[in-house]
Amino acid sequence: MSEEIEDYKDPKLKDISYNWVNSSVFLFYLEVFCIIALLLGGCYGLYTHRYKGKPEVVVPANTQYTPEYK
Repeated sequence: MSEEIEDYKDPKLKDISYNWVNSSVFLFYLEVFCIIALLLGGCYGLYTHRYKGKPEVVVPANTQYTPEYK
């Protein structure tokens, strides 16, 4: 109970600019969450906008692996 009273006596203990240990842990987890959210959002965007079919590509006969000349 005395710890709770000490927290109220010194509000700087709860301030993010004075208590750098708790604030750095919070900022680390916030950064990890944001990176994971961006990665998952990017993967979802690529998945939903993917190319849906193979195009019919016309390859000239003279550029194939075994070229055919006229």
